[in-house]
Amino acid sequence: MKIGFIGLGIMGKPMSKNLLKAGYELIVCDIVREAVDELVAAGAKAAASPKEIAQQVEIIITMLPNSPEVKEVVLGKNGVLEGARPGLILADMSSIAPQASREIAAKLAEKGVEMLDAPVSGGQPKAIDGTLSVMVGGKKEVFERCLPVFKAMAASVVHVGEIGAGNVAKLANQIVVALNIAAVSEALVLAAKAGVEPELVFKAIRGGLAGSTVMEAKVPLMLDRKFNPGFRINLHIKDLDNALNAGHQFGSPLPLTALVREILEALKVEGLGDCDHGALVRYFEKQAKTELKRFPTG
Repeated sequence: MKIGFIGLGIMGKPMSKNLLKAGYELIVCDIVREAVDELVAAGAKAAASPKEIAQQVEIIITMLPNSPEVKEVVLGKNGVLEGARPGLILADMSSIAPQASREIAAKLAEKGVEMLDAPVSGGQPKAIDGTLSVMVGGKKEVFERCLPVFKAMAASVVHVGEIGAGNVAKLANQIVVALNIAAVSEALVLAAKAGVEPELVFKAIRGGLAGSTVMEAKVPLMLDRKFNPGFRINLHIKDLDNALNAGHQFGSPLPLTALVREILEALKVEGLGDCDHGALVRYFEKQAKTELKRFPTG
């Protein structure tokens, strides 16, 4: 099966490499030439445009920053739609606004092209080891055709409803992750300020009801002061903006989401937008005038 992959960034590059490892023939496209060259060296073929990819493949995967980029790549000049033929499937694995997914799908349907919105969760580490979680919206029969492809990149793949439902699920995921990081940060900074070793507090509570995947992933990095991006603050801001817009659209208040979104904005203003979202702890450190870190041993 020939697959097109558009968007070879921090997530798309390892995801596409896992498709190559699974034996799929891959044609790739990205605005960063070095990323394309790296994939070509790994066994992929390069295309000059999304249109050129659409003319050659059965499935196209897009992994792009936000709704405008997906619309441009799919509907713009030399985009997917210009090269598409009936029967092509577009699986957009970007995290975008649910309404944008529905608008793009409607345009594609006019040319006989099917679409799934299939955003992922897990960040760069799980993209690398192929254990992402994928939440998919679209027709069930189209989902079934793409399931083996998704499984080459993910440990969990769940069909959650019609087009747009995947991105609603992703927004819910991003709300939970952001609020969880904030809660963990606030709690462990309290421990540090009180003179109690944060690592021991982490060990004490991780096995109880407070334990979470977010805690397991982020606390060790916080304690080691490692804030290089697995998932950037700027991208989480984008996701929470989409969540807040969806909340307004559907009449579902999101007050806690709004609060954490503003905390992330404060960090962005301080120049930390390209740090991992675990750097959210630095907001609470600044307020408490203390630093979360491992205590000296011995």
